[in-house]
Amino acid sequence: MQQILIAQAGDGMILARDVESEEGRVLCGKGTELSACLVERLKKMEVTHVAVEGHPVVDENEKTLKEELFDIEQRFKRVKHIPPLVHLKKRIMERAVKAREE
Repeated sequence: MQQILIAQAGDGMILARDVESEEGRVLCGKGTELSACLVERLKKMEVTHVAVEGHPVVDENEKTLKEELFDIEQRFKRVKHIPPLVHLKKRIMERAVKAREE
């Protein structure tokens, strides 16, 4: 799953989450295939971001999973002997991996 700007959305992309209005009303359901017409309608409704299945948009500044995990290791390198922080690091790393799998 990838969160993208509505301007990056294109034909054939599949919504990974419901698109909701600010009031919580569902505008488009999870699993909906986007079309140019639908994207334009969402823009007119002032939707700014959508979550789509897979990872269809390449961001030059986005880190690889390996780089992201390395950064997490670096942030926690001084707390190797503090169990709650070691557990927190493990959970953060698991979430980073899981986010890439979705």
